[in-house]
Amino acid sequence: MVALGDRDEPGPASAGYVAAILVDAAGTVRSWSSGARDLLGRTAEEACGRPISTLLVDPSRWSLPEAESDAVSLRRTRAELRHSSGRKVEVVLDAARVNGSTDVLLLAAPVREVAEQQHAQSLMRALLAQEHIGVAIHDSELNVVRTNAHSGETGGGPPLPDFDGRTPGFLKDAESDAAKLGRVLETGVPLIADRQSVRFPDGSGEERQVSVSAFRLEDERGRPTGVATLFLDITEQHKARRRTEISHDASARIGGSLDVTRTAQAIADVLVPALGDLASVDVAEALLEGDEPPEVMYPREWLPMRRVAVSSADGVWPEGVLAAGDAIPPLPYMSEVREAVLKREALYKLSRQEVLDRLADPDLIRLTMPEKAQAVVSSPLFARGRLIGFVSVWRTGRVERFEQKDADLLFDIVARGALSLDNARRYTREHRAAVALQQRLLPRSTTRTTAAESAGSYVPAGGGADIGGDWFDVIPLPSLRVAFVVGDVIGHGLHAAATMGRLRTAIRTLADLELEPGELLIRLDDLVQQLADEADPQDVDTMGATCLYAVYDPITGTCALASAGHPPPAVIEPGGAGRLIEVSPGPLLGVGGMPFEVTTVDLRPGGTLALYTDGLVERHPGGTDQGARELLDRLSVLCREGRALEDIGHAVMARSAASPPRDDMALLLARTRTLPASDIAEWRFPDDPAVVAEARGGVGRQLVEWGLDELSFSTELIVSELVTNAIRYAGGAVGLRLFRDDTTLVCEVTDSSNTQPRLRRAQAGDEGGRGLFLVAQLARRWGSRYHRSGKTIWAEQPVGAVMEANADVKGVWDDAAR
Repeated sequence: MVALGDRDEPGPASAGYVAAILVDAAGTVRSWSSGARDLLGRTAEEACGRPISTLLVDPSRWSLPEAESDAVSLRRTRAELRHSSGRKVEVVLDAARVNGSTDVLLLAAPVREVAEQQHAQSLMRALLAQEHIGVAIHDSELNVVRTNAHSGETGGGPPLPDFDGRTPGFLKDAESDAAKLGRVLETGVPLIADRQSVRFPDGSGEERQVSVSAFRLEDERGRPTGVATLFLDITEQHKARRRTEISHDASARIGGSLDVTRTAQAIADVLVPALGDLASVDVAEALLEGDEPPEVMYPREWLPMRRVAVSSADGVWPEGVLAAGDAIPPLPYMSEVREAVLKREALYKLSRQEVLDRLADPDLIRLTMPEKAQAVVSSPLFARGRLIGFVSVWRTGRVERFEQKDADLLFDIVARGALSLDNARRYTREHRAAVALQQRLLPRSTTRTTAAESAGSYVPAGGGADIGGDWFDVIPLPSLRVAFVVGDVIGHGLHAAATMGRLRTAIRTLADLELEPGELLIRLDDLVQQLADEADPQDVDTMGATCLYAVYDPITGTCALASAGHPPPAVIEPGGAGRLIEVSPGPLLGVGGMPFEVTTVDLRPGGTLALYTDGLVERHPGGTDQGARELLDRLSVLCREGRALEDIGHAVMARSAASPPRDDMALLLARTRTLPASDIAEWRFPDDPAVVAEARGGVGRQLVEWGLDELSFSTELIVSELVTNAIRYAGGAVGLRLFRDDTTLVCEVTDSSNTQPRLRRAQAGDEGGRGLFLVAQLARRWGSRYHRSGKTIWAEQPVGAVMEANADVKGVWDDAAR
């Protein structure tokens, strides 16, 4: 009685606890395997010599097979054996009487393990018979020992090739795949749904997507014996998912701009490399100007188009092919294109050779067809029923042609893009009109007067995508003075631009009244309140503005300023040192009920006065105050370099507008001058009518000294009338000032009265009332301005304009006398 076999552990061929029992013809156990020991918990010494019936739970349900003369007799039954612990062990029992012997070999295996083995065998047979799932069995060296890859198609595609060697030969990156399988064999961690590209060996170069899963094979003791790999063709699912991703990407990226070119570029960038290797967008030239494209039936009537956007997968657009900005030449009639336009669908069925045959002209082929293009899909752009252009996509590095689903996807993307392009066109038209309006409302960017030279700069919000209410102005005033204005209306758009235009007009009108800056802002504040009263209720809160008004006098070199909630101006001295002028800011225009304090500062000749809006300084991380100091430093550096004012303004704006600003930015620079003392003459006279002759004589001598003796008669007459009126009606001392520049001679008479002089026509019998009439006739213009105490009446005459003969002047005098 011996143990059957001398191993304590089952070998690789064992399937769990398989018991081998040898019994003789009488049914006595003669040999007992280690598997039987493990299965029933009995040693060979305990089992051998015992009847087999003692190991059966129900001996009556089982018997030894009958003897046969020539062959092994095999019989399989299910039986219940008794474990040494007393529990039942249900087994599948195979009994075979060996030819030439009376002994019977019994093989017993647990029913569960036999069922599992049968299922595993059935599963393997089923997998290997699959036509849509590739199966490969690798041994412990990762050599392929069994596969179905040669016998069918995966996912309906071309047959997979036979495996050759250690790794599947059709995988694009076989070395990487071998490393992955090695990790599965080593760690036991399965590889789940790893996406890989398939490279077919038929020479077409077509690629398909495969999902690869792999798991380790183990024996009954858990020792690795190899790797099983499953391949599933997911090309169609991959394409569907990719098309969905492209569609979502298009929804997110197209339409984010109101610029035609940027919108077109977004369309091209979405399509490359997702759908093809090259893409172009051609639109009707009318769109670029914001105009409605003509109604045409392409291509019988040629639609003038321009290529506005291109995109390339490698970043390089093919040389010689029409690039962005190029006009599209008239193309020959193509019935396929006309059909696509009429049906409003994408065209994708033309092969490269068919396109070449239709174009025929080598020059057209070179301009419109990339040299390496293998396939093309093109879709018309429609907006509100009008054809506005075409979008084309080429594949150069891919051999697969476009499918109907690709064409449908392109048409859907292009339809959304066409709507965005039309919106951009409409915005271009409206924005062009608004910008033209605002440009008409703003003054010339540069001016030159006796008092100062100036240069203004303006950048709208959004880098030109919006317009607003920021403005600057330079207003020539009487007596060679000049007013500088900068302001900012609340809000953006046409409403703000229109309000800005009304305020600028109002300021120019009020400036003619020669009001001091504080008084002018009070009047302007009243106007803004009136505008608010006239506005719709929902717009009342947006009616308001900031403003800084400054008046510079080149005679005294002083500048009087008043602010309505506006940032303080800056002064850069001739040497380049800068400082901010401390101005007491009043409330915003439109608040009402508050005065505006006037600040007077001395400005040195050659210095630069800088007025700006808050959009130029508020973007600084340190806040508006820090932004103003940085602007001051920047202006100081540029002024020290001796640049022209216009160049300084451009440099400051370019730096501030490096990224699109959130608010409008306006900057007004003025380089001040003073009138030379040699061009100014002043007198002071007591309250005595006898001084009129003295005043005339002094003026006459000064004009001779200046070489303006041709103006002596008219000027002496003007001085005589103004001084006489001051003595007669005002009382007190009278001041007389005469000064000139290259074009104007100015006469000013100052008295202590605040009475408004009035111009009237005297009747025939009146003894007076002709003085101001004479002044108005002899001077180019005249007027008066008020001070805290008294007033100044001024009159201007052109210098260099030849007065007609003295007879003409005398004729005016005689006419007035009559």
